[in-house]
Amino acid sequence: MARGNGGIIGKTNQTSFGKCTVTSKTSTGCVSLQSGTRIIKTAIVAGGGGGGSRAGGGGGAGGFRNIEINAKGSISLTVGGGGAGGTVPGGNRGTSGTNSTLIACGTTYTSAGGGGAGGCGQTGLDGGSGGGGGSSPGATSLGGSGNTPPVSPPQGNNGGRGAAPGGVKFAGGGGGASGAGTNGGVSSGGCGGNGLDVSGCYVGAPNCGVYAGGGGGTAGYNNPGISGAPGGTGGGGKGADGGSGPQANNSVAGTTNSGGGGGGSGTDASCFGGTYAGKAGGSGIVVVKELNKASGVWSLKSQLKAQQQGTWPELLIPVDYLIVAGGGGGGSNAYYTGGGGGAGGYRASGYGPSPLQASPLELKTGTFSITVGAGGLGGYQPTNPLAYGTPGSPSIFSTITSAGGGGAHNINCGFSGGSGGGAGSSPVSNKVGGAGNTPPVDPPQGNPGGSQWNLRVGGGGGATAAGADGSPQAPPLPVGNSGAGGAGAPNTITGSNVLYAGGGGGGGSVWVGGVNASPGPGGPGGGAAGGLGYVAGCAGIAAFNGTPGKGGGGGGSGFGSPAPTNPGKGGNGGGGIVVVRVPSGYSVSATPCTNTVACVSGDSVATFTVSGDLTIS
Repeated sequence: MARGNGGIIGKTNQTSFGKCTVTSKTSTGCVSLQSGTRIIKTAIVAGGGGGGSRAGGGGGAGGFRNIEINAKGSISLTVGGGGAGGTVPGGNRGTSGTNSTLIACGTTYTSAGGGGAGGCGQTGLDGGSGGGGGSSPGATSLGGSGNTPPVSPPQGNNGGRGAAPGGVKFAGGGGGASGAGTNGGVSSGGCGGNGLDVSGCYVGAPNCGVYAGGGGGTAGYNNPGISGAPGGTGGGGKGADGGSGPQANNSVAGTTNSGGGGGGSGTDASCFGGTYAGKAGGSGIVVVKELNKASGVWSLKSQLKAQQQGTWPELLIPVDYLIVAGGGGGGSNAYYTGGGGGAGGYRASGYGPSPLQASPLELKTGTFSITVGAGGLGGYQPTNPLAYGTPGSPSIFSTITSAGGGGAHNINCGFSGGSGGGAGSSPVSNKVGGAGNTPPVDPPQGNPGGSQWNLRVGGGGGATAAGADGSPQAPPLPVGNSGAGGAGAPNTITGSNVLYAGGGGGGGSVWVGGVNASPGPGGPGGGAAGGLGYVAGCAGIAAFNGTPGKGGGGGGSGFGSPAPTNPGKGGNGGGGIVVVRVPSGYSVSATPCTNTVACVSGDSVATFTVSGDLTIS
């Protein structure tokens, strides 16, 4: 029998009519939700940990929970403060940040404060993300554990350890929301772990919607001229520079309302001298988005009321996408060897490896601008004296941007990007590849480039794997080989299984003792192989170009001699691609005519190899 609901028979569902309203709270208080709201998504960021004093580590970022929960009426929340920096005299730990909480429908949701960093010789504290370990006169100081107490999904990552190689002291970086703090190394302090960008979900949120970066570790003392490690993206503070002067006091506090960890301070003489305190962590923030959610059967009365109030959800179309940016160019130099270019950033929904699948976009009908990123140029000394490869250009659709691949260097570290470029050759080793997933997104859009070993260079990072490092010599061979490009990702959004976003291979090195150091192969997915090194005074052989439409990194040039008459050229990065898959029932067109629309299993699949417009009607 029909009920008194306008004649509809069936269960009446609770629906949420939140109009996707975003409210940001930078201090403790309440949020009054709209009358129709029943479900919210919320980013809860706790206060960051303070940096350690006197050769101190970087503070851990505040815990970051991004969750969907039931809520209605008024919700109360607490915004956690940042922890104080380690005090002086003496090398002391920074204070941990305080928790941020949200209470809805009788349930309390908590993000834990970031762990305070260790001072000289001290371990970092546990927290939302762990604090970095301080440098030590003769031992290793461990970083604190992240995701403490544990929640799922995890709210943070571990801090890096501090080290004292050869009496030269470098502290660890604090952990961040999307990555652990790096360890204090042989030539630098540990970087803060990167935070997480949620700007696409919370439009207009403060600090560009990027939160919870770890603080950087100090470069310690006895290291004049060495810069302190940077904090992670999302408000992490920089660590103090090395040396014994005022530069040892130039660490930076975590950004207010970011949950970033504070930077570690230096010291003017030893662990027992100086007057430099660590810097404070940044305060937290809570951001609330009131969601539109409706499914199944609801009464006509509730539907009419929602329409009258303007809260009835608009029809949105679930659209899957593949967005690959242009690959980075390979490096070159007349007397050295170029690293492989990083692959363009890879972002996708619905298809491809499940760890890299994001949620589909929900769009209205209309016309959308599409940007397809070009590949970066390979290094070439006659036109660019530094001979490094240039980065690829980003590809963009709606709110999703894939970053261009990092260019490869000739004699220095690779450049960061969607995937990082490989490090170029140098008589001095320890040049590292560029960072991938830059700027950071979740799921990650790429991986780092490989490091070099003498004249054996790193490959560019790919969508599913880092670029390989250049290998040292290993008897009976007198030379090692350059690194391969990182592998790309398979994706079937077009109806065919195609690999995208492979990194470029490093260039081959000099002929030694009758054996030539081999170039690295390109990563599967359009990554190009590196060029061969010179033989008997011939020019270094130019590398190959990344594959167009796949965002592959360009190969690094082989060793060329004599300079500057025979420089090898690094390979160009491959151009990117944007593919949009729209479910049946809609008309889809793409301009200009170079771009195509095909029917695949009833869906319309628009493929863009050049920038243009997509119309859904």
